[in-house]
Amino acid sequence: MSDKLDQSFKAGYVAIVGRPNVGKSTLLNHLLNFKVSAVTNKPQTTRHQIRGILNGEHYQVVFIDTPGLLQPKYKLQDAMLQTVQRALRDADLVLFIVEAASEPDQQDVKLLEEIVNTAPQSILVINKMDRIQKNVVLSLMDYFSRWPNIKTMIPISALKRDGLEGLKKEIVAVLPAGQPFYAADQIVDHPERFIAAELIREKIFERYGDEIPYATTVAIAEFKERGVGKDFIQATIYVEKSSQKGMLIGKQGAALKEVGKLARREIELALGRPVFLELWVKVREKWRQDEIALREFGYLK
Repeated sequence: MSDKLDQSFKAGYVAIVGRPNVGKSTLLNHLLNFKVSAVTNKPQTTRHQIRGILNGEHYQVVFIDTPGLLQPKYKLQDAMLQTVQRALRDADLVLFIVEAASEPDQQDVKLLEEIVNTAPQSILVINKMDRIQKNVVLSLMDYFSRWPNIKTMIPISALKRDGLEGLKKEIVAVLPAGQPFYAADQIVDHPERFIAAELIREKIFERYGDEIPYATTVAIAEFKERGVGKDFIQATIYVEKSSQKGMLIGKQGAALKEVGKLARREIELALGRPVFLELWVKVREKWRQDEIALREFGYLK
């Protein structure tokens, strides 16, 4: 690579932050055209710092998807908040995501006040523009235009993929010159077993009420790639109570079978090959408050 090419190549880390359920993971998946992050209509689906890599001829953007910012109520949420704080420290640029509205959400304002001194320069991304008339957000944009560190504001609809090309251009324009961090064909920095676990957890969030999804985590016990036939994946779903185990499994195992069927389809799409998925359910009491369990499940470093 010549010196001229070295200087013209842009590379950097971009943290995607915001309160729960504003569309951070949907945005990342659509920017990459690849399902990196679990997406559901429930807040706090994302628990880990997930890195997705966007490669272009003259740039590499490493996006860091983060859990929704909120006041933690238990140790798992403490760990999730630490994940967000690490992303802010590591980032060259922050995408702060808010929902399209006529007035600023006070939770967004509070979060911006907390991160404005930590974050580098930021782009305010106004998401879900498909739900509102464009002129309605003018007062919102006027309010945020006065904030320090906000370089620009971009209205988008991540769900409809509207405005994403313009957002990519703005991101690349402000990144520093540098060498790529990852290979040009790499899309995610997590192993396939992590993606499989996230997709199983996504289906649990989609299929069950409020109690079950938040009390569950998924660990891949076995992941065997086979040259011939289907790959074998054995996953354990942990819950906190025996009653939750019963609800998760359902009558004659019907509910768990449905989760397995839906998750297997998503995993096969992500991996690009057929898999055999086997699910087990175990009780790990109060794991969300147990630092040993949180380290074992990868939530604490």
